[in-house]
This record gives sequence, C-alpha cells and structure tokens, in this order.
Amino acid sequence: MTEKEKKKKNEVVEFIVMFVVAIAIALAVRAFLFSAIIVDGVSMMPTLEHQDRMIVNKINYRISDPKRFDVIVFHAPEGTDYIKRVIGLPGDEIEYKDDKLYINGKLYEEPYLEPHYDGTLKGSLTEDFTLEQKLGMTKVPEDHLFVLGDNRRQSNDSRNVSVGFVPIEDVVGTTKFIFWPLQDFGTID
Repeated sequence: MTEKEKKKKNEVVEFIVMFVVAIAIALAVRAFLFSAIIVDGVSMMPTLEHQDRMIVNKINYRISDPKRFDVIVFHAPEGTDYIKRVIGLPGDEIEYKDDKLYINGKLYEEPYLEPHYDGTLKGSLTEDFTLEQKLGMTKVPEDHLFVLGDNRRQSNDSRNVSVGFVPIEDVVGTTKFIFWPLQDFGTID
C-alpha cells in the first residue's frame, strides 16, 4: 500500500469515526437533554396551536422542582405524550368558582387565558369544580401534579379520571420554545 493510499484510508476511517461520534452525541442530547415535540390538537389554544413544533427541556426537573403554570410534556395513560399547564403542585387544594382559580383558598390570576375572554366567549371557560368532585381527593398527592389545558372546554386533562393526577416521574420536561412555524417562533408564557 502506497503512502497516498494509507493517507486516503486514514481519512476515511477518521470521517467514519467522527460521523459515529456525532450521531452518538446527537442521540445522547435527544435522550437526556432536549427533544422536539409536535403539538397535536387544540387543548392548549390559544397559547399553542395544532402542529406547533416545540423544544422540550428534559433536564429542568432533574435539577429543580416543577413550578406552577409551567407548560410540561408528560407520558399520558394512553401511551402518548400530552402538553398541559401545571396548575396544582403536591399538597395543593384546587377549586374553580365563577371561572376563577383558587389554590389553597387564594385567588390566582391566569393571564395566559385572557385571549379567551375577547367578547366571543359564551358562558364560563372553566366549569366550577373542586378536586374532590373531580378526583375524589381534597389535595394533589405527593409526587403528583394537577394539569389543565389552556383550552379548558376541549382538553383531556387532570379533571378527567383517565388522566387524573400526573406522577412527576411521568413528566418528560418543560416546554417554552416554539421553533415552527416561523411566524410563531419564540417563547410562550
């Protein structure tokens, strides 16, 4: 084998090794740090639209606890991933009365719902309920979350026993960044 052939062979081997390493790094990032998700449905409208593409931060809850009003992705009982908003944290008592959110008896504002109240909404967006009425418990259990879609009238969320309280271990991560379509590019509240 000539010197030129050896050099060419080394370049090919180097390229293959770099390619394999790049693929391994990309897979590790996707598995442990960040991934993409496509919004499927209207349950988070107007915050998120059907077919929005978002980045999921998978490391956030490995280093910190969930926060109220975070938008999260979690493994739903049906075997799919859902995108919803955290309303209740472990130990919280949740009540909706007259379209207002009360957590542990304190009124909370939900500014992300304001677009629903543009004058076209007939009736309330969120029906009156307590956790006990919906799920038979007065408080969000330890290591669980209570989540709702922003489009309360068309959301399969914690109000339904098929979803119920979400175990924190089923949370894939938080999501705040839309990367597609380009006209929606940016962060959400």
